Amino acid sequence: MSEELSTSEGLGDDFDRNYATFLSEAVATGCVWGLENDEGFAVCPSVANEELDVMPLWSQPEYAQVHVEGEWQGYRVVPIALEELLDDWLPGMHDDLTLVGPNWNADLQGDEVEPLDLLEDFEENF
Repeated sequence: MSEELSTSEGLGDDFDRNYATFLSEAVATGCVWGLENDEGFAVCPSVANEELDVMPLWSQPEYAQVHVEGEWQGYRVVPIALEELLDDWLPGMHDDLTLVGPNWNADLQGDEVEPLDLLEDFEENF
């Protein structure tokens, strides 16, 4: 793991690297991590298109845990099986017009990815 990714925040400002890490670690562990409370999963407005929401997902639970504070204080870090993500979640998120925020850093910054593009990247690279 690079020094950039081993900082206390877990993820740096190199969004391409964070995305690549998301893909490789998700395949290696077989799951990704989201934030959930009794009302559902954490989402936030898209920076690129205010009409869309983004669901941040992380490749390690400690990356997600950084965000259990402030408005997400009542959320818990939960695993999502990679197979379930690829088969069910990403097609459903596409239908719901929800983007994916893979491995957003501690400042909740990172790529906003169309779910079917993420699905394609998994299929092409792994």
